[in-house]
Amino acid sequence: MSVSRRTFTLGLALASLSACSGTTSAIRGATPVAAANPFRPAPNPAFDAWVSGFRTRAAAKGISEGTLSAGFRGVGYLPDVIERDRNQTETERSLEDYVSIAAGDDKVKMGREVYARYAATLARIEAKYGVEAKVVTGVWGVESYFGTRRGDIPVISAVSTLAFDGRRGAFFEQQLMAALRILQRGDTTAANMTGSWAGAMGHTQFIPTSFEAYAVDFTGDGRRDIWSDDPTDALASTAAYLSRSGWVKGQPWGVEVKLPDGFNTGLTGRGTTRQPSDWAAMGVRDMRGGVVPNHSAASIIIPAGPTGPAFMTFRNFTVITRYNNAEKYVIGVGHLSDRVAGGGPIQGRYPNDSNGMSKADRQRMQQRLTAKGFDTGGTDGVIGPKTRAAISAYQGQNGISVTGEPSLDLLRRLG
Repeated sequence: MSVSRRTFTLGLALASLSACSGTTSAIRGATPVAAANPFRPAPNPAFDAWVSGFRTRAAAKGISEGTLSAGFRGVGYLPDVIERDRNQTETERSLEDYVSIAAGDDKVKMGREVYARYAATLARIEAKYGVEAKVVTGVWGVESYFGTRRGDIPVISAVSTLAFDGRRGAFFEQQLMAALRILQRGDTTAANMTGSWAGAMGHTQFIPTSFEAYAVDFTGDGRRDIWSDDPTDALASTAAYLSRSGWVKGQPWGVEVKLPDGFNTGLTGRGTTRQPSDWAAMGVRDMRGGVVPNHSAASIIIPAGPTGPAFMTFRNFTVITRYNNAEKYVIGVGHLSDRVAGGGPIQGRYPNDSNGMSKADRQRMQQRLTAKGFDTGGTDGVIGPKTRAAISAYQGQNGISVTGEPSLDLLRRLG
Protein backbone atom coordinates (compact mmCIF):
# COMPACT_ATOMS: atom_id res chain seq x y z
CA MET A 1 0.00 0.00 0.00
CA SER A 2 2.98 2.30 0.15
CA VAL A 3 4.55 3.46 -3.10
CA SER A 4 7.33 0.91 -2.66
CA ARG A 5 4.86 -1.88 -2.07
CA ARG A 6 2.98 -0.85 -5.15
CA THR A 7 5.84 -1.60 -7.44
CA PHE A 8 3.71 -4.74 -7.66
CA THR A 9 0.87 -2.44 -8.89
CA LEU A 10 -2.29 -3.72 -10.51
CA GLY A 11 -1.94 -7.45 -10.09
CA LEU A 12 -2.01 -7.57 -6.29
CA ALA A 13 -5.52 -6.26 -6.40
CA LEU A 14 -6.58 -8.49 -9.27
CA ALA A 15 -5.58 -11.54 -7.28
CA SER A 16 -8.00 -10.72 -4.50
CA LEU A 17 -10.85 -10.04 -6.91
CA SER A 18 -10.79 -13.37 -8.64
CA ALA A 19 -14.06 -14.90 -7.51
CA CYS A 20 -15.41 -14.04 -10.97
CA SER A 21 -15.72 -16.90 -13.39
CA GLY A 22 -12.87 -16.69 -15.81
CA THR A 23 -10.43 -14.58 -13.85
CA THR A 24 -7.06 -15.78 -12.65
CA SER A 25 -6.91 -16.74 -9.01
CA ALA A 26 -3.29 -15.99 -8.20
CA ILE A 27 -1.99 -12.90 -9.96
CA ARG A 28 0.77 -11.26 -8.00
CA GLY A 29 0.29 -11.28 -4.35
CA ALA A 30 -2.89 -12.38 -2.64
CA THR A 31 -3.78 -16.00 -1.97
CA PRO A 32 -7.44 -16.85 -1.29
CA VAL A 33 -7.97 -17.89 2.32
CA ALA A 34 -9.83 -21.02 1.27
CA ALA A 35 -7.34 -22.09 -1.39
CA ALA A 36 -4.95 -24.99 -0.93
CA ASN A 37 -1.59 -23.43 -0.11
CA PRO A 38 1.16 -24.70 -2.43
CA PHE A 39 3.83 -22.65 -0.64
CA ARG A 40 5.77 -25.36 1.18
CA PRO A 41 9.29 -24.93 2.61
CA ALA A 42 12.13 -26.72 0.85
CA PRO A 43 15.60 -27.56 2.24
CA ASN A 44 18.13 -24.85 1.37
CA PRO A 45 21.38 -24.72 3.37
CA ALA A 46 22.32 -21.36 1.83
CA PHE A 47 19.03 -19.90 3.03
CA ASP A 48 19.63 -21.31 6.51
CA ALA A 49 23.07 -19.67 6.57
CA TRP A 50 21.56 -16.36 5.42
CA VAL A 51 18.95 -16.51 8.20
CA SER A 52 21.70 -17.10 10.75
CA GLY A 53 23.56 -14.01 9.54
CA PHE A 54 20.38 -11.96 9.43
CA ARG A 55 19.50 -12.88 13.00
CA THR A 56 22.83 -11.45 14.11
CA ARG A 57 22.10 -8.22 12.23
CA ALA A 58 18.57 -8.05 13.60
CA ALA A 59 19.78 -8.57 17.18
CA ALA A 60 22.21 -5.70 16.72
CA LYS A 61 19.23 -3.52 15.76
CA GLY A 62 17.26 -4.30 18.88
CA ILE A 63 15.27 -7.41 18.01
CA SER A 64 15.19 -9.61 21.10
CA GLU A 65 16.27 -13.22 21.11
CA GLY A 66 12.77 -14.20 22.17
CA THR A 67 11.27 -12.45 19.16
CA LEU A 68 13.83 -13.97 16.81
CA SER A 69 13.22 -17.45 18.16
CA ALA A 70 9.45 -17.11 17.90
CA GLY A 71 9.59 -15.38 14.52
CA PHE A 72 11.87 -17.91 12.86
CA ARG A 73 10.38 -21.03 14.43
CA GLY A 74 9.39 -23.24 11.52
CA VAL A 75 10.50 -20.68 8.91
CA GLY A 76 11.81 -22.14 5.67
CA TYR A 77 12.77 -21.30 2.14
CA LEU A 78 9.69 -21.05 -0.13
CA PRO A 79 10.60 -21.81 -3.75
CA ASP A 80 7.06 -21.02 -4.90
CA VAL A 81 7.53 -17.44 -3.68
CA ILE A 82 10.57 -17.07 -5.92
CA GLU A 83 8.72 -18.59 -8.83
CA ARG A 84 5.88 -16.13 -8.32
CA ASP A 85 8.32 -13.25 -8.05
CA ARG A 86 10.07 -14.31 -11.26
CA ASN A 87 6.86 -14.63 -13.21
CA GLN A 88 5.10 -11.37 -12.61
CA THR A 89 4.05 -10.81 -16.20
CA GLU A 90 1.31 -8.25 -15.72
CA THR A 91 -2.15 -9.28 -16.76
CA GLU A 92 -3.08 -6.10 -18.55
CA ARG A 93 -6.84 -6.32 -18.36
CA SER A 94 -9.05 -3.80 -20.05
CA LEU A 95 -10.85 -1.27 -17.90
CA GLU A 96 -14.09 -3.10 -18.64
CA ASP A 97 -12.70 -6.39 -17.36
CA TYR A 98 -11.09 -4.74 -14.35
CA VAL A 99 -14.32 -3.03 -13.34
CA SER A 100 -16.23 -6.27 -13.93
CA ILE A 101 -13.92 -7.92 -11.40
CA ALA A 102 -13.63 -5.02 -8.95
CA ALA A 103 -17.29 -4.07 -8.88
CA GLY A 104 -19.26 -6.91 -10.40
CA ASP A 105 -22.77 -7.65 -9.19
CA ASP A 106 -21.71 -10.32 -6.69
CA LYS A 107 -19.01 -8.06 -5.26
CA VAL A 108 -21.45 -5.17 -4.97
CA LYS A 109 -24.05 -7.38 -3.28
CA MET A 110 -21.57 -8.57 -0.69
CA GLY A 111 -20.20 -5.03 -0.31
CA ARG A 112 -23.62 -3.65 0.51
CA GLU A 113 -24.12 -6.39 3.07
CA VAL A 114 -20.86 -5.68 4.93
CA TYR A 115 -21.38 -1.93 4.55
CA ALA A 116 -24.65 -2.32 6.43
CA ARG A 117 -23.29 -4.87 8.91
CA TYR A 118 -20.37 -2.67 9.93
CA ALA A 119 -22.21 0.64 9.58
CA ALA A 120 -21.69 1.71 13.18
CA THR A 121 -17.99 0.84 13.15
CA LEU A 122 -17.44 2.53 9.80
CA ALA A 123 -19.27 5.63 11.01
CA ARG A 124 -16.96 5.90 14.01
CA ILE A 125 -13.93 5.46 11.77
CA GLU A 126 -15.22 8.12 9.38
CA ALA A 127 -15.85 10.52 12.26
CA LYS A 128 -12.29 10.13 13.52
CA TYR A 129 -10.34 10.13 10.25
CA GLY A 130 -12.59 12.03 7.86
CA VAL A 131 -12.57 9.31 5.21
CA GLU A 132 -15.99 8.23 4.01
CA ALA A 133 -17.14 4.78 5.11
CA LYS A 134 -17.92 3.77 1.55
CA VAL A 135 -14.35 4.49 0.43
CA VAL A 136 -12.84 2.38 3.20
CA THR A 137 -15.27 -0.36 2.21
CA GLY A 138 -14.20 -0.02 -1.42
CA VAL A 139 -10.54 -0.54 -0.54
CA TRP A 140 -11.49 -3.53 1.62
CA GLY A 141 -13.42 -5.08 -1.25
CA VAL A 142 -10.72 -4.63 -3.86
CA GLU A 143 -7.85 -5.70 -1.62
CA SER A 144 -9.29 -8.85 -0.04
CA TYR A 145 -12.88 -9.34 -1.19
CA PHE A 146 -14.05 -8.00 2.17
CA GLY A 147 -11.64 -10.15 4.14
CA THR A 148 -12.34 -13.46 2.42
CA ARG A 149 -8.96 -13.44 0.63
CA ARG A 150 -6.45 -12.20 3.17
CA GLY A 151 -3.68 -14.67 2.28
CA ASP A 152 -2.41 -17.64 4.25
CA ILE A 153 1.34 -17.64 3.57
CA PRO A 154 3.62 -17.15 6.62
CA VAL A 155 4.93 -13.63 6.19
CA ILE A 156 8.29 -14.22 7.89
CA SER A 157 9.02 -17.14 5.54
CA ALA A 158 7.87 -15.19 2.48
CA VAL A 159 9.85 -12.01 3.06
CA SER A 160 12.87 -13.95 4.34
CA THR A 161 12.88 -15.95 1.12
CA LEU A 162 12.66 -12.79 -0.97
CA ALA A 163 15.33 -11.00 1.06
CA PHE A 164 17.68 -13.99 0.74
CA ASP A 165 17.01 -14.23 -3.00
CA GLY A 166 18.43 -10.76 -3.42
CA ARG A 167 16.57 -9.46 -6.47
CA ARG A 168 15.01 -6.86 -4.22
CA GLY A 169 16.96 -7.90 -1.18
CA ALA A 170 17.24 -4.52 0.54
CA PHE A 171 13.51 -3.87 0.21
CA PHE A 172 12.49 -7.24 1.58
CA GLU A 173 15.04 -7.14 4.37
CA GLN A 174 13.35 -3.89 5.42
CA GLN A 175 10.03 -5.71 5.38
CA LEU A 176 11.48 -8.57 7.42
CA MET A 177 12.89 -6.22 10.05
CA ALA A 178 9.56 -4.41 10.24
CA ALA A 179 7.68 -7.71 10.56
CA LEU A 180 9.88 -8.69 13.50
CA ARG A 181 9.32 -5.33 15.16
CA ILE A 182 5.58 -5.87 14.78
CA LEU A 183 5.93 -9.22 16.54
CA GLN A 184 8.12 -7.71 19.23
CA ARG A 185 5.52 -5.01 19.88
CA GLY A 186 2.90 -7.71 20.36
CA ASP A 187 0.44 -6.75 17.62
CA THR A 188 0.17 -10.40 16.55
CA THR A 189 2.01 -13.71 16.72
CA ALA A 190 4.25 -15.29 14.12
CA ALA A 191 1.64 -18.00 13.55
CA ASN A 192 -1.05 -15.42 12.87
CA MET A 193 1.14 -13.20 10.71
CA THR A 194 0.05 -14.52 7.33
CA GLY A 195 -0.53 -12.78 4.04
CA SER A 196 0.40 -12.79 0.37
CA TRP A 197 3.51 -14.26 -1.19
CA ALA A 198 4.93 -10.72 -1.25
CA GLY A 199 4.21 -9.97 2.41
CA ALA A 200 0.98 -7.97 2.11
CA MET A 201 -1.13 -8.64 5.18
CA GLY A 202 -4.63 -8.53 6.54
CA HIS A 203 -7.99 -7.26 5.38
CA THR A 204 -6.55 -4.30 3.50
CA GLN A 205 -3.14 -5.78 2.62
CA PHE A 206 -0.51 -3.71 4.40
CA ILE A 207 3.15 -4.54 3.90
CA PRO A 208 5.09 -4.50 7.19
CA THR A 209 6.70 -1.06 6.77
CA SER A 210 3.36 0.51 5.87
CA PHE A 211 1.78 -1.24 8.84
CA GLU A 212 4.40 0.32 11.12
CA ALA A 213 3.78 3.76 9.66
CA TYR A 214 -0.03 3.79 9.50
CA ALA A 215 -1.72 0.95 11.37
CA VAL A 216 -3.84 1.92 14.37
CA ASP A 217 -5.39 0.19 17.38
CA PHE A 218 -8.97 1.36 16.93
CA THR A 219 -10.49 -1.26 19.23
CA GLY A 220 -8.29 -0.16 22.13
CA ASP A 221 -7.08 -3.63 23.05
CA GLY A 222 -3.41 -2.68 22.78
CA ARG A 223 -2.86 -4.44 19.46
CA ARG A 224 -3.07 -3.21 15.89
CA ASP A 225 -4.70 -6.39 14.67
CA ILE A 226 -5.36 -6.35 10.93
CA TRP A 227 -5.37 -10.19 10.71
CA SER A 228 -8.35 -10.92 12.96
CA ASP A 229 -11.74 -11.90 11.58
CA ASP A 230 -12.85 -8.62 13.14
CA PRO A 231 -11.85 -6.05 10.46
CA THR A 232 -12.08 -2.99 12.72
CA ASP A 233 -8.37 -2.23 13.12
CA ALA A 234 -7.70 -2.91 9.45
CA LEU A 235 -10.46 -0.59 8.27
CA ALA A 236 -9.40 2.15 10.66
CA SER A 237 -5.79 1.73 9.56
CA THR A 238 -6.84 2.20 5.93
CA ALA A 239 -8.73 5.35 6.86
CA ALA A 240 -5.71 6.62 8.79
CA TYR A 241 -3.49 5.95 5.77
CA LEU A 242 -5.77 7.81 3.38
CA SER A 243 -6.27 10.66 5.85
CA ARG A 244 -2.54 11.18 6.26
CA SER A 245 -2.17 11.04 2.49
CA GLY A 246 -4.41 14.11 2.16
CA TRP A 247 -7.97 12.83 1.83
CA VAL A 248 -10.54 15.62 1.45
CA LYS A 249 -13.84 14.63 3.04
CA GLY A 250 -16.87 15.38 0.89
CA GLN A 251 -14.91 15.38 -2.35
CA PRO A 252 -15.51 12.49 -4.74
CA TRP A 253 -12.67 10.46 -6.19
CA GLY A 254 -14.16 11.18 -9.60
CA VAL A 255 -17.37 11.56 -11.56
CA GLU A 256 -18.30 9.82 -14.78
CA VAL A 257 -18.86 12.43 -17.47
CA LYS A 258 -20.00 12.86 -21.05
CA LEU A 259 -17.61 14.54 -23.43
CA PRO A 260 -19.04 16.65 -26.23
CA ASP A 261 -18.57 15.74 -29.87
CA GLY A 262 -15.25 16.98 -31.11
CA PHE A 263 -13.74 17.22 -27.63
CA ASN A 264 -9.97 17.68 -27.77
CA THR A 265 -8.69 14.45 -26.24
CA GLY A 266 -5.26 16.04 -26.05
CA LEU A 267 -6.59 17.76 -22.93
CA THR A 268 -7.16 14.45 -21.14
CA GLY A 269 -4.83 12.94 -18.61
CA ARG A 270 -4.01 13.67 -15.00
CA GLY A 271 -1.32 16.13 -16.00
CA THR A 272 -3.96 18.65 -17.13
CA THR A 273 -6.22 20.24 -14.53
CA ARG A 274 -8.99 22.80 -14.83
CA GLN A 275 -11.86 23.91 -12.68
CA PRO A 276 -15.10 22.00 -13.31
CA SER A 277 -16.64 25.26 -14.53
CA ASP A 278 -13.94 25.47 -17.20
CA TRP A 279 -14.62 21.92 -18.30
CA ALA A 280 -18.33 22.75 -18.34
CA ALA A 281 -17.62 25.68 -20.66
CA MET A 282 -16.11 23.14 -23.07
CA GLY A 283 -19.32 21.10 -22.96
CA VAL A 284 -18.38 18.43 -20.39
CA ARG A 285 -21.41 17.25 -18.44
CA ASP A 286 -22.21 14.61 -15.84
CA MET A 287 -24.18 11.56 -16.94
CA ARG A 288 -27.49 13.30 -16.16
CA GLY A 289 -26.57 16.26 -18.33
CA GLY A 290 -25.72 18.60 -15.49
CA VAL A 291 -22.64 20.62 -14.66
CA VAL A 292 -20.24 18.85 -12.30
CA PRO A 293 -20.03 20.75 -8.98
CA ASN A 294 -16.86 22.63 -8.16
CA HIS A 295 -15.00 20.02 -6.13
CA SER A 296 -11.69 21.79 -6.91
CA ALA A 297 -9.31 21.46 -9.86
CA ALA A 298 -10.02 18.35 -11.91
CA SER A 299 -8.63 16.27 -14.74
CA ILE A 300 -10.42 14.30 -17.44
CA ILE A 301 -9.25 10.74 -18.04
CA ILE A 302 -10.33 8.25 -20.72
CA PRO A 303 -8.66 4.99 -19.62
CA ALA A 304 -10.52 2.87 -22.19
CA GLY A 305 -9.74 5.25 -25.05
CA PRO A 306 -11.70 8.06 -26.67
CA THR A 307 -14.79 5.92 -27.30
CA GLY A 308 -14.95 4.50 -23.78
CA PRO A 309 -16.17 5.92 -20.46
CA ALA A 310 -14.71 9.25 -19.34
CA PHE A 311 -14.15 10.47 -15.79
CA MET A 312 -13.53 13.82 -14.16
CA THR A 313 -11.09 13.14 -11.33
CA PHE A 314 -10.22 15.18 -8.26
CA ARG A 315 -7.54 15.30 -5.58
CA ASN A 316 -8.92 12.23 -3.83
CA PHE A 317 -8.17 10.20 -6.96
CA THR A 318 -4.50 11.02 -6.38
CA VAL A 319 -4.82 10.14 -2.71
CA ILE A 320 -6.01 6.63 -3.61
CA THR A 321 -2.98 6.26 -5.88
CA ARG A 322 -0.92 6.31 -2.69
CA TYR A 323 -2.49 2.92 -1.99
CA ASN A 324 -1.94 1.69 -5.55
CA ASN A 325 -0.74 3.92 -8.35
CA ALA A 326 -2.61 2.17 -11.17
CA GLU A 327 -5.48 4.19 -12.67
CA LYS A 328 -7.65 1.11 -13.05
CA TYR A 329 -7.18 0.26 -9.40
CA VAL A 330 -8.34 3.72 -8.33
CA ILE A 331 -11.36 3.53 -10.61
CA GLY A 332 -12.12 0.06 -9.24
CA VAL A 333 -11.96 1.25 -5.63
CA GLY A 334 -13.86 4.45 -6.36
CA HIS A 335 -16.56 2.80 -8.41
CA LEU A 336 -17.02 -0.03 -5.92
CA SER A 337 -17.30 2.50 -3.11
CA ASP A 338 -19.99 4.38 -5.01
CA ARG A 339 -21.90 1.20 -5.75
CA VAL A 340 -21.88 -0.16 -2.19
CA ALA A 341 -23.42 3.16 -1.17
CA GLY A 342 -26.23 2.71 -3.71
CA GLY A 343 -24.75 4.04 -6.95
CA GLY A 344 -25.28 2.46 -10.33
CA PRO A 345 -22.96 0.92 -12.92
CA ILE A 346 -20.69 2.89 -15.21
CA GLN A 347 -22.87 4.14 -18.05
CA GLY A 348 -20.36 4.86 -20.78
CA ARG A 349 -20.03 2.29 -23.54
CA TYR A 350 -16.83 0.29 -23.66
CA PRO A 351 -15.13 -0.40 -26.98
CA ASN A 352 -15.07 -3.96 -28.28
CA ASP A 353 -12.05 -6.03 -27.32
CA SER A 354 -9.18 -6.97 -29.64
CA ASN A 355 -11.29 -9.89 -30.95
CA GLY A 356 -14.09 -7.52 -31.90
CA MET A 357 -16.29 -8.83 -29.08
CA SER A 358 -18.39 -6.87 -26.65
CA LYS A 359 -18.87 -7.94 -23.06
CA ALA A 360 -22.33 -9.20 -24.02
CA ASP A 361 -20.73 -11.34 -26.76
CA ARG A 362 -18.27 -12.84 -24.28
CA GLN A 363 -21.05 -13.55 -21.80
CA ARG A 364 -23.13 -15.29 -24.47
CA MET A 365 -20.12 -17.37 -25.42
CA GLN A 366 -19.61 -18.41 -21.78
CA GLN A 367 -23.30 -19.22 -21.39
CA ARG A 368 -23.34 -21.38 -24.52
CA LEU A 369 -20.12 -23.20 -23.64
CA THR A 370 -21.47 -23.99 -20.17
CA ALA A 371 -24.78 -25.17 -21.60
CA LYS A 372 -22.87 -27.60 -23.82
CA GLY A 373 -20.99 -29.01 -20.86
CA PHE A 374 -17.81 -26.92 -21.03
CA ASP A 375 -17.82 -25.15 -17.69
CA THR A 376 -16.47 -21.58 -17.77
CA GLY A 377 -17.02 -21.14 -14.04
CA GLY A 378 -19.48 -18.30 -14.57
CA THR A 379 -20.67 -15.79 -17.13
CA ASP A 380 -19.09 -12.47 -16.22
CA GLY A 381 -17.65 -11.82 -19.66
CA VAL A 382 -14.09 -11.84 -18.30
CA ILE A 383 -11.83 -14.25 -20.18
CA GLY A 384 -9.64 -16.08 -17.67
CA PRO A 385 -8.11 -19.55 -17.32
CA LYS A 386 -11.41 -21.38 -16.80
CA THR A 387 -12.97 -19.83 -19.87
CA ARG A 388 -9.86 -20.49 -21.96
CA ALA A 389 -9.80 -24.10 -20.79
CA ALA A 390 -13.47 -24.48 -21.73
CA ILE A 391 -12.81 -23.00 -25.16
CA SER A 392 -9.85 -25.34 -25.69
CA ALA A 393 -11.89 -28.37 -24.65
CA TYR A 394 -14.73 -27.43 -27.00
CA GLN A 395 -12.32 -26.80 -29.87
CA GLY A 396 -10.56 -30.12 -29.28
CA GLN A 397 -13.80 -32.09 -29.26
CA ASN A 398 -15.11 -30.40 -32.40
CA GLY A 399 -12.12 -30.67 -34.68
CA ILE A 400 -11.22 -26.99 -34.41
CA SER A 401 -7.65 -25.78 -34.07
CA VAL A 402 -7.11 -25.51 -30.31
CA THR A 403 -6.21 -21.93 -29.38
CA GLY A 404 -8.21 -21.26 -26.23
CA GLU A 405 -9.03 -17.86 -27.68
CA PRO A 406 -12.52 -16.34 -27.82
CA SER A 407 -13.84 -15.12 -31.15
CA LEU A 408 -17.02 -14.11 -32.92
CA ASP A 409 -16.63 -17.17 -35.15
CA LEU A 410 -16.60 -19.40 -32.07
CA LEU A 411 -19.69 -17.62 -30.76
CA ARG A 412 -21.48 -18.33 -34.06
CA ARG A 413 -20.41 -22.00 -33.96
CA LEU A 414 -21.84 -22.32 -30.50
CA GLY A 415 -25.22 -21.30 -31.90
